Amino acid sequence: MTEERREEERKNITLDVRWEGGASRRPARISDLSLGGCYLDTLGSVEVGEIVNVEIKLPSGEWLPLRGTVAFHHPGLGFSVCFTFLTEDEQEQLTEIINS
Repeated sequence: MTEERREEERKNITLDVRWEGGASRRPARISDLSLGGCYLDTLGSVEVGEIVNVEIKLPSGEWLPLRGTVAFHHPGLGFSVCFTFLTEDEQEQLTEIINS
């Protein structure tokens, strides 16, 4: 996904995550994050347009569950997720992570 297509500026950040798509759940790392989405570093395979569940590990040790759509996939490297179903509470928690 190009910078021109993003509505939110992404912050370079490293966070542990786990994601689920299809029938598998896998660990990964976020390498950048915004209110609009994130990039997951993972060897897992997805399809563009696929809906995935992403759980971000918070500093408290709790997990923040989010859902989104795969926007772009780099096989063997990772994929971009566009958050499409954020609640107000999830937006607030993401804002705290981004601003920390």
